[in-house]
Amino acid sequence: MTIADSGCLMENGGSCLPCTPEEERKIVKDLMDEAELDLKEGNLYYIVSARWFARWESYVGHSSDDHLVDMQSSDSQDLAVVPMSIPDRPGQINNSDIVENRSDGEGDDLELARTLLEGRDYVLVPQKVWEKLVQWYKGGPALPRKMISQGVFNKKQFNVEVYPLRLKLIDSRDAYEFTIRLSRKASLHELYERVCTLRGTEREKAIIWDYFNKHKQSLLVDSNRTLEESNLQMDQEILLELQVHESYPSQSGEDSTGNELALVALEPSRTSMSIAGGPTLSNGHSITYSLNLRPGSALSSGPTDIDDGFGAYSGVRRVERGGLAGLQNMGNTCFMNSALQCLVHTPPLVKYFLQDYSDEINTENPLGMHGELALAFGELLRKLWSSGRTTIAPRAFKGKLALFAPQFSGYNQHDSQELLAFLLDGLHEDLNRVKQKPYIEMKDWCGRPDKEVADECWRNHKARNDSIIVDVCQGQYKSTLVCPVCSKISITFDPFMYLSLPLPSTVTRSMTVMVFYGNGSGLPMPYTVSVLKNGLCRDLIQALSTACCLRSDESLLLAEVYDHKIYRLFENPFESLTSIKDEEYIVAYRLSHKGTGKRKLEIVHQEKSAPDFLKGSGWKDFGAPLLAQLEDDSPGGADIELAASRLLSPLRRTSSSNVVHSGTENGFLSEVNGEPSNSCNGQFESMDQSMDNIESEPEDTSSQDLLFQLFLTDDRYSSRKPIFKDSVIKPGANRIKIFLGWTEKEHKLYDPSYLKDLPVVYHKTGFSAKKTRQEAVSLFSCLEAFLTEEPLGPDDMWYCPGCKEHRQATKKLDLWALPEILVFHLKRFSYSRYLKNKLDTFVDFPIHNLDLSKFVKQKDEKSYVYELYAISNHYGGLGGGHYTAFAKLIDDNRWYNFDDSRVSPVNEADIKTSAAYVLFYRRVETETKVGLGETSQGHTGS
Repeated sequence: MTIADSGCLMENGGSCLPCTPEEERKIVKDLMDEAELDLKEGNLYYIVSARWFARWESYVGHSSDDHLVDMQSSDSQDLAVVPMSIPDRPGQINNSDIVENRSDGEGDDLELARTLLEGRDYVLVPQKVWEKLVQWYKGGPALPRKMISQGVFNKKQFNVEVYPLRLKLIDSRDAYEFTIRLSRKASLHELYERVCTLRGTEREKAIIWDYFNKHKQSLLVDSNRTLEESNLQMDQEILLELQVHESYPSQSGEDSTGNELALVALEPSRTSMSIAGGPTLSNGHSITYSLNLRPGSALSSGPTDIDDGFGAYSGVRRVERGGLAGLQNMGNTCFMNSALQCLVHTPPLVKYFLQDYSDEINTENPLGMHGELALAFGELLRKLWSSGRTTIAPRAFKGKLALFAPQFSGYNQHDSQELLAFLLDGLHEDLNRVKQKPYIEMKDWCGRPDKEVADECWRNHKARNDSIIVDVCQGQYKSTLVCPVCSKISITFDPFMYLSLPLPSTVTRSMTVMVFYGNGSGLPMPYTVSVLKNGLCRDLIQALSTACCLRSDESLLLAEVYDHKIYRLFENPFESLTSIKDEEYIVAYRLSHKGTGKRKLEIVHQEKSAPDFLKGSGWKDFGAPLLAQLEDDSPGGADIELAASRLLSPLRRTSSSNVVHSGTENGFLSEVNGEPSNSCNGQFESMDQSMDNIESEPEDTSSQDLLFQLFLTDDRYSSRKPIFKDSVIKPGANRIKIFLGWTEKEHKLYDPSYLKDLPVVYHKTGFSAKKTRQEAVSLFSCLEAFLTEEPLGPDDMWYCPGCKEHRQATKKLDLWALPEILVFHLKRFSYSRYLKNKLDTFVDFPIHNLDLSKFVKQKDEKSYVYELYAISNHYGGLGGGHYTAFAKLIDDNRWYNFDDSRVSPVNEADIKTSAAYVLFYRRVETETKVGLGETSQGHTGS
């Protein structure tokens, strides 16, 4: 194969022979592995368009497991490779689809398009890989990025800074605006050098202000403090002024409390007590209770976070109540704002953080953030409850979040539930009253009473975990594992912070299977059943057995049909249903228990066609294959004929067969939903009557030559040997395969329509419309799906102490104890390597009187009736969308919509939407539980 312009250039300007695709692949893999072993701050990586890189991967023949590119990208249709074809060599590297042309920055720097996702839109390659790719393909433009270290303490990790911090510099001399880009790890000293160089300003006279929201927030002074530690945000303004006098200026009309970092507080504290109970200064400024565990670790609410209100302090007394302040969106931070509004409207947390909680700060917990996350959250909560309707920009909190959870840094959209999980766990560890966690050896269940084991597990948990979060947000569930081989049972009682409920459509799948009779006693029928997505073949067999009224002396054998032949038999009942795809054809054969272990006969139907010069035959396959059990392991031609005639007998065109055919369309029931159209007895009665009529035909098929032509074939269906009555089939394979020939004469005598139009497992378009509000699922059905017994996934095997091996055990969850604050996470998002999906199914959830008594296994006097008080909503699709929150002010008994900085009242009747993602409930104490709450028998909420 000739490759145009594929030579690699040498240093002397000459060229060498082009690398083969295999050589390119090996070189890149080796360089990738080398880079992985040498991760350090400052390493250079290059951004490459995922569209181009996917073409290169196809060209060099990467396996599916090696892909760096998410093949479900918006351009995946352009990347598809026709099987058995040789992919073309990609052209020059082309990054034009991921860059924007901008002219407001330094030099000719190219701007990366916003909200790109790694894997979907771009890939990152080490410097040496980039150099090789450029050597082989040329092109560009080059988009270099440096690796930075993020996180603190023992939680550091390396990440490539794809989006460096972009700041809008405003020169006060001429109001000229200019964009500069620096790493968030760059120091203020580097910022001063860059600004002075660009604007031709003397370093000694330059003064730079944090000009967030175009208000002077604080003075930034040349130091080693990083831009990230200074809480500078993407696209925010900074102001350049020239120093006139020797001393640093302070904003006109405002007091200043300059310190060694030259961060100037601009407004006094709105409360007489500091966030965590620290002293108050005489000038009205409060000193935050902060823990100087490392350089720059103090929360510093006075100098850095008090500036976050939009409106400057003007001395006007605010009379509005708290809890109605919005949160500014600082670049795709709506996920954070939604989660925070739900938490800061949680009554027990409001009460706790508005009091002095300084004594409970745990600075020694290695699993925590040394108290800094709790302090940042507590200060933000106080601001939101003391600022009236003034919008707050949670810059300091976002800075702490990026510091302790780098996965939420940057400016891409994230998941509000994942953030909630981190915050609840982080607040717990920061406020854990247990300073030294004792070692506790857990005892086995050993058949002890559930209450005894549950109480013991909770005491052990509380001995190591004791905080306000445990007090109000943690419950306990019972987990039962059963080994499928030795039936060993393991029972544990574990704490939970929230319940992640699958939507029923994410747990189960509809499967349509055509069921054939293995003895010719009835016509084939399709059945649609609902089974667990992660279920086993035995689950599908059990559902089909119920649907088709399988007799006690029968069993079902599942098979996949491909190209009108049996492609595989599902003889292992523990095989996962995930191996069966929606577009495949699955059939089931009703077989007698008496024939277990006997040889089977497979009949593949063929009919005359125009000669195929490639195959050299005038026959083509059609319809679904039939399967029967043989009495003799060495059957003769007459035995084969007899078995075939029995299988075909229901297809004979007789007057009585019209009775059977009525009520069907081309042999298929017009509508089957896991149940036959009539009762099982009725079905068998009518079927038996039909068979009686058929068998009463005057001809004796067992004593006459078969009307069909039969041909013996091999395991690969590649040979054709005629079968006669005196033919002998030698012992061999467990399944004898034959072709059955149909001609025009046979078509007149038999009706093959019952064998055609085999349905796929699941037809995605079908007749099922999108769920409407009336067809919605209930919260109770989601909870029931969560509590349904299911097998563990192949990647989550359980080590059975009885077998001494890892087993795919079945797992059953039960609720044992529920907390005061109960959080439900509706699992709308599903992710896999090549598939991402969001379900917009409307979930009908109660607003008042959610009664969960029937789901709680522990019988006590506690109330298990709950009331909704907050919702985190997600609108739109994957990789973007928008988060908002609904929250209720309990004292006012009114609901509000929190949409970033916008806060507005909302009617209670309007808070139920298909966008509901995380639901927050609080326990309602009642004297009499009977008849108060909604149960699974009543799903209407408000």
